[in-house]
Amino acid sequence: MEKLTLEEGTFAVKFARTVIENYLTGKDTTLCDFPEKFNEPRGVFVSLHTYPEHNLRGCIGIPEPVMPLIEALKEASISAAVSDPRFPPVSLSELDEIVIEVSILTVPKLIEVDDPTEYLEKIEIGRDGLIIEYGAYRGLLLPQVPVEFNWDVAQYLANLCLKAGMPPDTWLKRNVNIYSFQAQIFEEIKPNSQVVEKTMYSGCQ
Repeated sequence: MEKLTLEEGTFAVKFARTVIENYLTGKDTTLCDFPEKFNEPRGVFVSLHTYPEHNLRGCIGIPEPVMPLIEALKEASISAAVSDPRFPPVSLSELDEIVIEVSILTVPKLIEVDDPTEYLEKIEIGRDGLIIEYGAYRGLLLPQVPVEFNWDVAQYLANLCLKAGMPPDTWLKRNVNIYSFQAQIFEEIKPNSQVVEKTMYSGCQ
């Protein structure tokens, strides 16, 4: 899957902001002209952070490539702003104090192991986002999360389980499925300003 250029990543972030602004003012967002890659089905997450504190204000996404990126981005942007159950809906006045981050995801792939302890060697901090599935439970963490919290792989897996509503050692069960994916991450430096591509680093920072 071809990566986005910085220009395309900038378009994605600015489009997300426009979608949210239009939704909060009762307008629809319809585009006829956008980069060709945005016609391809891709997973995407939209994260909102307060500025300058960088506290999470909303984060919703579509992890699987089930619709064209342009449509997934539109849906995730609105949901991150008004449908994250952890936060009240974002108000229009707040947008001037929020930075928008867009993560374009690769297709999740099952991490195959003979023994659950192998996850500790196969998962790389800063590279891998994770999805865990166990019965009716499912949880996802983006690859930037363990870097931001300075977790090692074991802590990452424990918090992944907690995100799914399970005990932190559930990843050690043999009938658990864990998938990895990677992400290209684009974020505003300040609200409604220049967009940069974030570089994630391997190992705890």
